Amino acid sequence: MRTLIQHSKGRTSRQAHRDIGDLRDDELGRGGFDGREAVLYRRSDPTVFRSDGRFRQTYFSALDQKPSDLTDDRGTPLRLFYNDDVTVWLTRRARSMPFLLRNVDGDECWFIHEGTGQVETEFGPLDFEPGDYVVIPKAITHRWVVKDGPVLALGFETVGELRAPTYPGLGRHAPFDSDVVRVPEPAQHDSAATEIELRVKYDGEYSTLLLENHPFDVEGWKGDYFPFAFNVRDWNVIMSDSLHLPPSMHVFLVAEGINIINLLPRPFESVEGVERIPWYHRNADYDEITFIHGGDSLGRPLDKGSISHDPQGIHHGFPQRARDKSKREWDKHDRINWQIIMLESRRPLKLDPHLLAGGQSK
Repeated sequence: MRTLIQHSKGRTSRQAHRDIGDLRDDELGRGGFDGREAVLYRRSDPTVFRSDGRFRQTYFSALDQKPSDLTDDRGTPLRLFYNDDVTVWLTRRARSMPFLLRNVDGDECWFIHEGTGQVETEFGPLDFEPGDYVVIPKAITHRWVVKDGPVLALGFETVGELRAPTYPGLGRHAPFDSDVVRVPEPAQHDSAATEIELRVKYDGEYSTLLLENHPFDVEGWKGDYFPFAFNVRDWNVIMSDSLHLPPSMHVFLVAEGINIINLLPRPFESVEGVERIPWYHRNADYDEITFIHGGDSLGRPLDKGSISHDPQGIHHGFPQRARDKSKREWDKHDRINWQIIMLESRRPLKLDPHLLAGGQSK
């Protein structure tokens, strides 16, 4: 529910997230920053706490995880998080798939962190490199071919259909131009095999089909349903000089119950008094997962390959020392160079048992 009714009580700043002095601003918002909100002006850091129970922050490195496809070319990605709308996977595939794959359970969106190669599809091949999203809609037959591996990628498998969101007032070419989305050209595939193995994922289980004819025999295609790739270097960051914009301004793809978001390098806000570092917040309606692809903040390298999960309603944000540094070194830094991939999920996310067993939490 949107409303223009707003109250201010006690000691606050004239504008939210600007000129807060010695206070700490803490935002409690609905609808993933798109609904009603309250900004609470606190004396101390609200993110310093210990947790007992499922309601906790989880943090680990993708580099420490070992999916079975790292050592076995017939292996599978590792499940990290899941709910009724989305499953989050991690692959570290070292060698090409010796089979074809078709997922009938949902759409797949993979973010490539390390490695290069090609996804062969019945529409044609798609080359990939670090920084690429590779989107494979439901039921499209494909195969991952590794060139320089292992290929470390974070995957989002959605029950609902992935689509680009509506960007009101920005038109079709913001924050990305559809011309930079890479789509496959048909390419004939020669195979001497008498039977082609196709693994089909259906209702969470795998079945095998042995095909007499290779499915990559397509000579042409047309329509608005296709696999594609997109590199984050082609993303146009939307920003304000006088206000740090929330993650909801940087949504790349959406499906029922989820948003996929890019937080990418951009100039810092330059108007004096603006809080450059994201404020403390509690996202009342969305769990958040962040994946650090690279970059730095205030000259300090970010923990490349790290993954964190913040349940809805929990306090989280950069530590106070980063906020103090951003003010102390205002003239020293004119950009934030982070490269962060984020997932917002309306339903609470469950951690895979192997993560729970590891006891990895902030």
